[in-house]
Amino acid sequence: MSRFEESLAADLAARGKAAHFPAAVYVLAPLAAILFQVYVPRFLEALSYLELPLLTAIYFALMRRKPASGAFIGCVVGLAQDALSPHPLGMNGISKTLSCYFAASLSLRFDVENTLLRFLLGFFFYLFHQFFFWSLSRGLLGEQSDFPIPQTVISAFLNAVIAAALFSFLDRFRRDD
Repeated sequence: MSRFEESLAADLAARGKAAHFPAAVYVLAPLAAILFQVYVPRFLEALSYLELPLLTAIYFALMRRKPASGAFIGCVVGLAQDALSPHPLGMNGISKTLSCYFAASLSLRFDVENTLLRFLLGFFFYLFHQFFFWSLSRGLLGEQSDFPIPQTVISAFLNAVIAAALFSFLDRFRRDD
């Protein structure tokens, strides 16, 4: 086997490994993100654009590398966020479930340890989540609202910057078996 083939085989084996975290991290990180999302914008309205529950759910879905686990993580985080938000129950749950499912599916194909890729994934999945949430609001609830494209793109960029930093912070708690 050539060096290139050995390197490729090692890369594929490392890419397929799911990261593990202590149980407390799986509970405390999304809980802190949800509480931040619910309470901080009441005092600092400038931070209302942050979608930390989505970013933490995306991170765990990317690191678990299993679409079913990603969907479950997104569902639990989304429904917990719905329970504390003024939105109808299930809107965030559905949006985050789909976002995390697709994130976990992408993690099977790409090296999600790369900071630039994490930035791009944060940007893309924020846009995906917002668009899907808007679509659900129009389709299921009959709300007649426009999709604010410029504001959403700016928020996606800011969330992507936070995602890159948050993902690096959460990497500290990872246990590689």
